[in-house]
Amino acid sequence: MNNKLKQAAKQAAQKAYVPYSGYKLGAAVLTKSDKIYTGCNIENSSYGLTNCAERTAIFKAVSEGETEFVEMVIYSDTKNLFYPCGACRQVISEFSSDMKISIISEKDELESDINELLPHSFNLNK
Repeated sequence: MNNKLKQAAKQAAQKAYVPYSGYKLGAAVLTKSDKIYTGCNIENSSYGLTNCAERTAIFKAVSEGETEFVEMVIYSDTKNLFYPCGACRQVISEFSSDMKISIISEKDELESDINELLPHSFNLNK
């Protein structure tokens, strides 16, 4: 796991806006052009309008013209691992089928990829 990416994800988690759940998550994504984009979860009282850390990081990168990703680190300051939700898994799948994904908490780490996290994804580009 890329330590620079891990630190970026941890720092992003500190910026999370989580007045409802209290769970701070951060994500950092590394592009093929060697740039790092970060994101945190941003909650809303209308829960459907909440945006997850993973999508925030990817959307920031895409808004800057980056669409090719190498690695993502997702961090939570909890004991247990927080896995990406279904919407985040689908967004990750849209942009990368071979990106390394590391999920880390205070006690655990897991390395995976989107094919393992979302088998049989919906993708018109495949």
